[in-house]
Amino acid sequence: MTLTPLTQPLPTVFTLPTPLGGELISRVVRPGEAFELKELGLLPRLELSGRSYADLEMIATGAYSPLTGFLGERDYLSVIEHLRLADGTPWSIPITLPVSRENARQYSGRVLLTFGGEAVGTLDVSERYEAHKDFEAREVYRTTDPAHPGVAALNAAGEIYLAGDVTLLEVPRGHFPAHHRTPAEVREVTLARGWRSTVAFQTRNPVHRAHEYLQKVALELVDGLLLHPLVGQTKNDDVPAETRMQSYEVLLGQYYPAGRTLLSVYPAAMRYAGPREAILHALSRRNYGASHFIVGRDHAGVGSYYGSYDAQEIFSAYTPQELGIQILKFEHTFYCQTCGQMVSPRTCPHDASHHLILSGTKVREKLRAGENLPPEFTRPEVAEVLRAAYQLPG
Repeated sequence: MTLTPLTQPLPTVFTLPTPLGGELISRVVRPGEAFELKELGLLPRLELSGRSYADLEMIATGAYSPLTGFLGERDYLSVIEHLRLADGTPWSIPITLPVSRENARQYSGRVLLTFGGEAVGTLDVSERYEAHKDFEAREVYRTTDPAHPGVAALNAAGEIYLAGDVTLLEVPRGHFPAHHRTPAEVREVTLARGWRSTVAFQTRNPVHRAHEYLQKVALELVDGLLLHPLVGQTKNDDVPAETRMQSYEVLLGQYYPAGRTLLSVYPAAMRYAGPREAILHALSRRNYGASHFIVGRDHAGVGSYYGSYDAQEIFSAYTPQELGIQILKFEHTFYCQTCGQMVSPRTCPHDASHHLILSGTKVREKLRAGENLPPEFTRPEVAEVLRAAYQLPG
């Protein structure tokens, strides 16, 4: 009888988290299946906004699995009222396609979707219905204040929503082709690297030392980090995506282990829906194959519309089995000058006078003035990228 040496590695088989709904949706036209140009030219045309174009990509590539198209009224109302699709699947933000009342009647059957005048996909219209904007704003954004960027976008959009399945003619790799991966492609990289567990980090800002601290604490628990910055439509005063991507590349190249990190863009538009958007961010990262998701202070928030930890508490609406992704909840972190390191209220005994905390407004003021950001706040290499981008000409 031959014994297997204890040092011999055993064969390992592992799988990534199952996409929401059980399968990863793909509504992207495959090579050889493209529509005839003549057929496309005969269809009514619908020009998409930047947000709707981003939603089209997120649906078609499976990032918004199990959605196969823009929501019908039954799902729309169920998501608003119950944080679930009509069949009970967890979902927090209605993904809808608004059009003006005047134009709504012309859209039936198959519609050609365009962006910047170019054909980008199709919609098979199954339903037209009235948007309940006040109800949607109150429940999704927790306010009807028109100063809220999400509410402002809602109010500016059309009054009628179109529903139906979509197709995407081609995945738009945009300004970051080397980092633009579909959920299926991210999953392929994760499997190839042998990561049994992956933590995803959502950001629309440059990564400062507090973010770095959270990511590296999480990396002590899992195999890999998916740094997944949102590069879709954001507020005008947010740091531009091009600048942020430069800062991420500099940071990851010098301060993170290359084999345990993956920088890949998240092409969704920002809604600033706070707690509701935190759920959407987590569920979509499950579709990208992540097993863990970081939710910190005021995730996806804006102004003072949400409580500091509302985005963590809202996850209690679902069971862990329903979520299918583990939520890592972190308190606010900052540099304590007395402790001499990054800390949180859980680990630091000192009051606010000992802490170095810079608001986004203060950071932008320093950058425009050509001032250096403190190394305790952000890495010098990242600060230099930001300072160069914010220098005013002349």
